Amino acid sequence: MKVEIWSDVVCPWCAIGKRRFDEALERFDHRDEVEVVWRSFELDPGAPPVRDGVLVDHLARKYGMSRDQAEASQARLTALAEVEGLEFNFDQAQGGNTFHAHRLLQFAAGQGRQSEMGERLFRAYFRDGRAIGTRSVLREVAVESGLDPSMVDEVLDSGAFTEEVRADEVEASELGVSGVPFFVIDRRYGLAGAQPSELLLEVLETAWAEREPAGFEAVVGAADGSCADDSCGI
Repeated sequence: MKVEIWSDVVCPWCAIGKRRFDEALERFDHRDEVEVVWRSFELDPGAPPVRDGVLVDHLARKYGMSRDQAEASQARLTALAEVEGLEFNFDQAQGGNTFHAHRLLQFAAGQGRQSEMGERLFRAYFRDGRAIGTRSVLREVAVESGLDPSMVDEVLDSGAFTEEVRADEVEASELGVSGVPFFVIDRRYGLAGAQPSELLLEVLETAWAEREPAGFEAVVGAADGSCADDSCGI
């Protein structure tokens, strides 16, 4: 069974969704027969490598809210993340472009290190305040994820995996994906947002039991559990 997850590495709901999916997969009896592929999705393709200013001010502008309201929203997301065992430090986060991070994630997939690198990118951005739009930080995270340094340099210094990133983004549009995380299971079930692990497990079990060729059938989602166009439902 194949699970594809469209995600961006600066999306808080994607980090929460990954943790919930990992928990569901751990409880799934057929987990060893599941192929998980992380697909590329850029929330803000036009972002610079490092965005000027602090994240809370960007959030306030994006949502048209006061700074106090934006801080309260971040606090709620931080509390939700803590329940999942995640640490969010929004006051340290350095927003920026994620295109090259996605290229490296595409490369990591072929090395069997994609999930590991995705986890480390989330940690670098949300917990450690590292600027993952910069080459130096991306290289460090990739090497920390077990990737060969010389091969990482080759990817970063070239346009490698650009087509793969763009193909994922085109496919997301064709599937009607407008926000992330978005889970596609065996091209039969689609789930939008960071759904509870219990629901994710239920859909995995249903998809396993109904493994017949079929069209894209069901979408389950909640607007307050996903990010779209550099904005997050909070």
